[in-house]
Amino acid sequence: MTTIETSPMIPNPSVMLINRELSLLKFNERVMAMAENPNTPLLERLRYLCIVSSNLDEFFEIRVSSLKEKIAQAPHHIHADGFSPVEAFTKIQEATHDLVDKQNALLLDQVMPDLLDEGIGLLRPPQWTEEQREWAYHTFKREVMPLLTPIGLDPAHPFPRVYNKSLNFIISLSGEDAFGRMGSIAIVQAPRALPRLLKMPEAIAQIPHGYVLLTSLISMFVDDLFPGMDVKGCYQWRVTRNSDLFVDEEEVTNLRQALQGELSQRNFGAAVRLEIDLSMPEKLSSFLQREFSLEERDTYRVLGPVNLSRLSALCDVSDRPDLLFRPYQAPIPAPFDHLESPQELFKAIARKDHLLHHPYQSFQPVLSFLRAAALDPHVVAIKQTIYRTGADSELMQVLVQAAKAGKEVSVVVELMARFDEQTNIDWAARLEEVGAHVSYGVVGYKTHAKMALVLRREKGEIKRYGHIGTGNYHAGNARLYTDFGLLTANDAMCSDMEQVFSQLTGLGTRRSLQLLLQSPFNLHDFMMERIAQETQHAKEGKKTRIMAKMNSLLEPKIIYALYEASQAGVRVDLIVRGACALRPGVPGLSERIQVRSIVGRFLEHSRVFYFHNQGQEDLYISSADWMDRNFFRRVELAAPILDKRLKRRVMNEAFRYALRDNQLAWRAQPNGSYVRVRGRSAQPFNLHNYLMHELENTI
Repeated sequence: MTTIETSPMIPNPSVMLINRELSLLKFNERVMAMAENPNTPLLERLRYLCIVSSNLDEFFEIRVSSLKEKIAQAPHHIHADGFSPVEAFTKIQEATHDLVDKQNALLLDQVMPDLLDEGIGLLRPPQWTEEQREWAYHTFKREVMPLLTPIGLDPAHPFPRVYNKSLNFIISLSGEDAFGRMGSIAIVQAPRALPRLLKMPEAIAQIPHGYVLLTSLISMFVDDLFPGMDVKGCYQWRVTRNSDLFVDEEEVTNLRQALQGELSQRNFGAAVRLEIDLSMPEKLSSFLQREFSLEERDTYRVLGPVNLSRLSALCDVSDRPDLLFRPYQAPIPAPFDHLESPQELFKAIARKDHLLHHPYQSFQPVLSFLRAAALDPHVVAIKQTIYRTGADSELMQVLVQAAKAGKEVSVVVELMARFDEQTNIDWAARLEEVGAHVSYGVVGYKTHAKMALVLRREKGEIKRYGHIGTGNYHAGNARLYTDFGLLTANDAMCSDMEQVFSQLTGLGTRRSLQLLLQSPFNLHDFMMERIAQETQHAKEGKKTRIMAKMNSLLEPKIIYALYEASQAGVRVDLIVRGACALRPGVPGLSERIQVRSIVGRFLEHSRVFYFHNQGQEDLYISSADWMDRNFFRRVELAAPILDKRLKRRVMNEAFRYALRDNQLAWRAQPNGSYVRVRGRSAQPFNLHNYLMHELENTI
């Protein structure tokens, strides 16, 4: 393998992979750029800041906590990205502190003042009028104070158990209480039942949408919690904990019960981050650091709320559409916009394959497909995989109704879908109650594949109808995430789906599939073979091309194979939304590879893989990113797009338009940084806006 030439762009020329965590932070910088952009509607700018905050929460809960475990096990072992865990942790903390400082400055110096000018925002105590202060005090006494439990720390009152990401206050006290105890430090925990934002009546607020932070109420009136004591200071804080679950699946007899027990402890894992009020004295911050075994570098001082994502409630102001993205009602594509019976729906799918591209097209055809299966007396069975679906999922309710109607309903529920475990446990229980067959996939492998299969009796035989896609069966996500789905009656493809369901619910040796690719069996091998094939064709002077779209690109063997393809002359276009360990554009290594990231109104989520293959143009949609876990530790599927018309659509909508974008696109640099793509012509091209217009009017 060629090594990287010495270049100021590459800190260590021998390292051909970019650190995963640093790449994830670069993605959050791109999200932040949406908030920085003055052309982004004002409430959407706030929403992007909240998204960054939420992303960072998960980053610490999962990625930083994992890195801390590596530090404990092998702190100086050098990984493929050239960093030891200790070195990586230092770099990550520096980058995260810079990102958080930038986020807070943008919120307080630009976004919040601009929102106040529009009559929306936070009313802070220093600016309260007497009437506002009176309202705030009565609200505190009536709605907040009765739920608070102040804890004065002493031998009889040890430091309380603190819930992950909960809002807390540390209070510095002096004086003597009724029992002769001397005041020092007290802790107040804000119950989760209390809203973090309280709306002030418009007549009192003097603006249409004035809000007061719960933090402001507690800080201003904390004296009432400690009558007769001298309150020296009250400071907000919260701690982020390791939230990765561990269940020894080989040691448990009932995964659902074991996971239920583990979930109760998730919110009390090891502390990984401390967020505190900027004004907190050093003595108190050191006290909290010692309590949670954290250091100064783990501590983030903020001027404003310690949990920015709570401000997302402000984004739901309904009477200011001018401050939001233009409303978009995804169209229901033909023929699903006018079908009058379940029989018509199945006939339409039997005639030809149908491609759905969410959120530009409605998720309704998927719901209609399953609803028709539940209602049609000729349907005998429904089989479905569930990874994420939502607590109030209409789709899951349809499956419940189908089971009640006597259909054979088999559902593979992935209980270990991170942060959706409880929702999936609840749905699994409901399905079992109505007689559905519920299984949890294969021990040691998450079921991440997205497929639904309907078996219908037609003319004395069983006819199969299927849906396979890149996204979860979650109607909310389908309005925000870009995903492809295929409705098909292709006999070979539906037969493959049935084989996979049989694998997941039963036992048996590996079976060959006719059309579908499957992890952990052959998806990685197939991708490696196709990349090698394009590489060989390039060496033979033939036309070649590789294009791939995904959320993350991290698997080393794939990356090295792409490097070899580039060196052989293959043009490689990668559209990678988030973390990317590949270094593009390096002379002698990857100069024919470009990596783009699209960050805009919607979350890019679809996975699509294209290989020229001497003009055959192999094109697959998939549930899998190019990551170790997707190739080797998950059940994933990739489905070929066979219909030429649909293939052309996917080529355009996944690749060609994305490669034209000069408004939302970022180009990755060899050192892991990203620069905005700016078109040479004056004509702007926004991928999301273009597809909304095209699919709203032409499909």
